[in-house]
Amino acid sequence: MSQPALFVAHGSPTLAIEQNDYTDFLRRLGQETLKPPRAIVVFTAHWDSPIQWLTSDAQHTTMHDYYGFPDEMYTIDYPAPGNPELSEEVGAIFQNHNLPYKRSEGRGLDHGAWIILRLMFPEANIPVIALSVDSKRAPEEQYAIGKMLCELRHRNILVIASGGLVHNLRLLDSKADGPANWAVEFDDWIGEQLQSWNLQTLFDYERKAPHLRMAVPSYGKEHFVPLLYAMGAADNERRAVKLFQDYQLGSLSLNCWRFGGE
Repeated sequence: MSQPALFVAHGSPTLAIEQNDYTDFLRRLGQETLKPPRAIVVFTAHWDSPIQWLTSDAQHTTMHDYYGFPDEMYTIDYPAPGNPELSEEVGAIFQNHNLPYKRSEGRGLDHGAWIILRLMFPEANIPVIALSVDSKRAPEEQYAIGKMLCELRHRNILVIASGGLVHNLRLLDSKADGPANWAVEFDDWIGEQLQSWNLQTLFDYERKAPHLRMAVPSYGKEHFVPLLYAMGAADNERRAVKLFQDYQLGSLSLNCWRFGGE
């Protein structure tokens, strides 16, 4: 059974306690649309490192890696199991492709991972392996790391990359009554490159994408790059479908893209 690769925006941490069109979509995606995966491998924007990390825990804890939110946000638990054997397999794949990596024990799942997984798979009974991203790598390298994991998808393992295409916290507008034009234009430009699988232009997004510095500020680049990891994980099929696009606070984009799969 084959699974797709997904790019899933995790929005604000309060997504965990909200009910809106996006949370309803994620619930349907995980519980109705997708075939139940054997395991999940998730690249998370909140683990940005020049070293390729992957978790090797048998059982995950839940990280509350945010500040200033309602008390309820610090009591949420998502006790997903890990899978040390699968972690070993992923490590072997990286080693076979000459990618140095390290295994992490005891880190837990950060909110970039557990918030979306809790909405999609609330029973927390599917093994999860979390992986870091490296926002300073070239886009070609980020894509290539995702590509290394293509084979996992055809073993009923779901590959997810969690981040946000437009994620500039300094430009959020609590009074906005709709999405900012510049944010929509950026998302739509990215979408055009994804749907045509135009890697040459996409890899040059920092020079060619409209409103780049507003959409992807230098301090928040780690939220954009998971897209390239997810896309790479479907290099053998090269098919992109936009499943959802909406905005909060004027410009915080909530996107979900499916790459490959049925």
